[in-house]
Amino acid sequence: MTPVSPLSSDLTQRIHQAIAQADGWIGFDRFMAMALYEPGWGYYANALQKFGAMPSSGSDFVTAPGMSPLFGQTLAVQVLEALEATGTPEVWEFGAGTGALALQLLDSLGEAVSRYTIIDLSGTLRTRQADTLLKYADKVRWLDSWPDVMEGVVVGNEVLDAMPVQLLQRTGGVWHERGVVSADQGFAWQDRPTELRPPVEIEGAHDYLTEIHPQAEAFMTSLAERLLAGRGGAAFFLDYGFPEAEYFHPQRHMGTVMCHQLHQADDNPLLAVGQKDITAHVNFTGVAMAGQNAGLHVLGYASQAWFLLNLGLAERMAAASLAERSQAQRLINEHEMGELFKVIGFSTTSEGFAQGFARGDRSHRL
Repeated sequence: MTPVSPLSSDLTQRIHQAIAQADGWIGFDRFMAMALYEPGWGYYANALQKFGAMPSSGSDFVTAPGMSPLFGQTLAVQVLEALEATGTPEVWEFGAGTGALALQLLDSLGEAVSRYTIIDLSGTLRTRQADTLLKYADKVRWLDSWPDVMEGVVVGNEVLDAMPVQLLQRTGGVWHERGVVSADQGFAWQDRPTELRPPVEIEGAHDYLTEIHPQAEAFMTSLAERLLAGRGGAAFFLDYGFPEAEYFHPQRHMGTVMCHQLHQADDNPLLAVGQKDITAHVNFTGVAMAGQNAGLHVLGYASQAWFLLNLGLAERMAAASLAERSQAQRLINEHEMGELFKVIGFSTTSEGFAQGFARGDRSHRL
């Protein structure tokens, strides 16, 4: 059993207060937001290790840039193409983690990038990023909030999955919103009838738990507005998820919310609050529609494997050592990250320039 840290205890009390002030019930989206982002206490706002390859380091998970530098080096091919096509010299990264991806991109892009802007809510991770990116101190800046205008190429690796979601539970044919209540010193689920619905009808009459993603869709709308307000740009998001038809498949009746701690996964976000990551798979159809409705063009949608192979990962692997090839293989193996992870690209122009989607584009499935 994971010991409760003082930070977790403080966060728990803060959430109990929020529940009390909301007449005893808060939606899961608010609970998830506090658990992850409450200043000073939330998982991404506290000093826990989080990122790392092994649980012995105290880390909870590893992301693609931490697996292999070939990830960022390969992604840089697409970023460079987008920078040249849009005539912009700036890269923006949301949720930069350890700074590993930023370092890989900056090393690869060289003079093509004059400024690299990171928007990250985590002060502790920002310190780690600054250490990682010390040699690029003249190019890198951090922002706490969005500017009104953005120009350049946006990247986000495992960002959309960490955006709070609302839970919808169909029980006996009636839809409820699942929320959180206080229960002794901890928390419990409580469902309330709601007018909210999934974006598609769920076949069958069986009980069914799923998520809707208003925050991720609002994020896309805000991003589109800012890119379109300037000279333009492009955006690429890499994450695990599905198109709508798969996301709301009748058999996916337990939802997709998962937690990660010490490289172990569990499905109970109400325990060890603030000490573990909470995620939900991305509904890429909803993300694509939000971007399109706000004026962006979808460049493509593909598995991570196809995207990286289109950009020359196989050639890079052939020139790498056996150990490096072994790690990079995890990025494209179907049973690891290659198929579960997808990539979606957007642009402010309808002109196609996305080498990463040259083969294996599944935009028609969105």
